[in-house]
Amino acid sequence: MKNDLALRAARGEKTERVPVWVMRQAGRYLPEFRETRAEHDFFTICRTPVLACKVTLQPIERFDLDAAIIFSDILVVPQAMGMVVEMLPGKGPHFPEPLNTPDDIGRLNKPVNVSQELGYVFDAITLTRHRLEGRVPLIGFTGAPWTLMSYMIEGGGSTTMSKAKSWLYRYPAESHKLLQLITDVCIDYLVGQMQAGAQMLQVFESHAGILGPGLFAKFSLPYIRQISRGVKEKLSSRKLDTVPMIIFAKDAHFGLEDLSQSGYEVVGLDWTLRPQHARARTGANVTLQGNLDPCALYAPEVELVALVKAMLEKFGTQRYIANLGHGIYPDMDPERVKTLIDAIHSHSEYMNSAK
Repeated sequence: MKNDLALRAARGEKTERVPVWVMRQAGRYLPEFRETRAEHDFFTICRTPVLACKVTLQPIERFDLDAAIIFSDILVVPQAMGMVVEMLPGKGPHFPEPLNTPDDIGRLNKPVNVSQELGYVFDAITLTRHRLEGRVPLIGFTGAPWTLMSYMIEGGGSTTMSKAKSWLYRYPAESHKLLQLITDVCIDYLVGQMQAGAQMLQVFESHAGILGPGLFAKFSLPYIRQISRGVKEKLSSRKLDTVPMIIFAKDAHFGLEDLSQSGYEVVGLDWTLRPQHARARTGANVTLQGNLDPCALYAPEVELVALVKAMLEKFGTQRYIANLGHGIYPDMDPERVKTLIDAIHSHSEYMNSAK
């Protein structure tokens, strides 16, 4: 590895500067991505290893990032389970036939052969590892079970996820059954990504905050824990080294202590959390990731640099991976991303030299 800063930070090893990557760093804010997207359907890019590799590398070629993340989507898991998912322009994901009642669980593929259904992701990861030539580590990912379940029932995006949440109250046993089915796929999927070449793995629980503490403890956290444990057990049984794992549960401020003890090396934070409080609550044995407000990139350059410096002063330079508190917005100026990355690198190097 020519640049293993992110891996060292995830493992709690000393870093000479703070590593940074950006959620959705390969995406619509980049003109080169928009050119690719104009020629190909969203899921065609995901399912075509050469195209997925191409767009994964676009931000790496443009910016001094410290990690790449494979271009894919969390909803490839419901697709692998037999559901149709479309990406509608201006609307986002759409399930023509969502799960309306627990009887619909019977429509899902089970068990899922991830090599057969998601092999295109593994091929994209392997190809991208070769094309990266050790420049930076490659991150693989999956959605967490509750987040995937909520999409599968809602049929798309929702501000409340009320249809999916109603299942947790009306059909708790069936909800656990569905969550377990999804968990089993996620574990095999992450193991497959690591075997294909992923050097870090992130689990996105994007809809954690919708649950609140009680439902989170019952219907999200147990499966988050099961994924980290299951991935590591499967890798160990195959005599393979484990890789650092990141859990990002958006808006789950109420679960920070539990998340820090859920078997992940890194806990991702959204922008609503104070870094010092997060450090105090998570302890010294996990690395933190985050958490600049994505909207901060709209600020004038001088203000953006000041916000970055303030963030670094609060997190410190060790056991820390800089990122946004959620994905970058599609109308963002790429020059703002360069400013962000350069400011993180330069100021964290200064902080380390001043010690």
